[in-house]
Amino acid sequence: MNCFLKGAVSLMAIAVFCTQNVSAQNISEPTQSATPTGALTLDQALAKVLLKNPGLQAFSLEVRAREARTLQAGLWPNPQLQVQSEDITGTGDFDSFRKAQTTVQLNQWIRLGGKIAKKERVAALSKDLAQWDYEIQRMDVLTRAGQAFIELLAWQEKLKLADELVRLSKTSLQTVSARVESGKVSSIQKVKARVALSKTRLDREKVLSQLKSAKRRLGASWAEPNPRFDAVLGDIYTVAALPAYESLLDQVKGNPNLTRWAAEMAHRQAKVEFEKSKAVPDVQLQGAFRRIESDQENTLVVGITVPLNIFNRNQGGISEARHRLAKVEAEKSAVRLQLQTTLAEIYNKLTFSHRQATTLKNEILPGAQTAFDAMQEGYRFGKFGLMDVLDSQRTFFESKSRYLEALGNYHKAVLAIERIVGNSLAAVNLTAIKPERETGQ
Repeated sequence: MNCFLKGAVSLMAIAVFCTQNVSAQNISEPTQSATPTGALTLDQALAKVLLKNPGLQAFSLEVRAREARTLQAGLWPNPQLQVQSEDITGTGDFDSFRKAQTTVQLNQWIRLGGKIAKKERVAALSKDLAQWDYEIQRMDVLTRAGQAFIELLAWQEKLKLADELVRLSKTSLQTVSARVESGKVSSIQKVKARVALSKTRLDREKVLSQLKSAKRRLGASWAEPNPRFDAVLGDIYTVAALPAYESLLDQVKGNPNLTRWAAEMAHRQAKVEFEKSKAVPDVQLQGAFRRIESDQENTLVVGITVPLNIFNRNQGGISEARHRLAKVEAEKSAVRLQLQTTLAEIYNKLTFSHRQATTLKNEILPGAQTAFDAMQEGYRFGKFGLMDVLDSQRTFFESKSRYLEALGNYHKAVLAIERIVGNSLAAVNLTAIKPERETGQ
């Protein structure tokens, strides 16, 4: 995200950093690294995800499995050893082993039409597809982990807000108690103030429960259901200018879900070539040594087996592979359309949350703060009633809570868009809204 961390570090940049510093071996074979404690930053959380996320480990092992398949595809078929004895017993002249004929034969299939090389290429391209699938899964997991990090950060700020509200409710109760004792207000107002304090404490417990759940969700992204870190660090209050939708739409072509289709095209083309090679019949070479006991003679036997591809020339396999190849462009277009639709939906959420956060910060919160301060000060001098104070307090803190919610939605939408365009919004902003930046916006 372009402004989430101090120093304008984006999720995409962190993902690249983490990938460069975490080898594929470490991803597939996680080390026993220390459980994170204390305050946790986003880059530390994402590095932990890359090391420990079970889904990523599964995809990494799939890459290894397809590497093994590539090795297997390049191997020649094993030769066959056949031993056969004839006339070893019977009647008359064949009542003993003296007229037996023993043949030791070696058979070897010869793959013609380049089958082995073409099958090996299909397997190698399948491994490339698995690597693309791993990349897609990696970005999905990192995005979800980043959003969980933001959600936890927002709940931390809401807990601070709840603590402040409890403190103010206690102060209000003390003020009301003093006014009741001096006979300036009815004792019923003290009851109302106590009820308000109890409600704020219950609200704080609810926020604390939500914070603990958000903490567990973040820890679950690296397979730690009971995380031991104390808090997360980040700046949720900074909001950057939005890039133009058209500039984002132009960068969708860099999404891994689309770029993988070049490898998919090559893989399906290779399968067509492999299916064609099956139309070329293989031959089996045979060489044998024969022992004739009755004559005490040895002889050699050679032979060849050639299948006659009269009925089955793999017509169906070739046709199927060609049809699957023809599907590539249509499937790629469908993925592109889905990405563009998703981008439009998330961009609408981004603009709304951006506008909401900006409006709350610049227009609503200042007014609510002024009204709340005035009500508190006026109550001390008997200008306003307790209900007026509580109402202004509720309006102010509800506005601050909505502000935090809008900030969280904004930053989560930023991560979702970065996942789609395959780039940080900071880089997009530099080109898409440069004239606005030059005018001071």
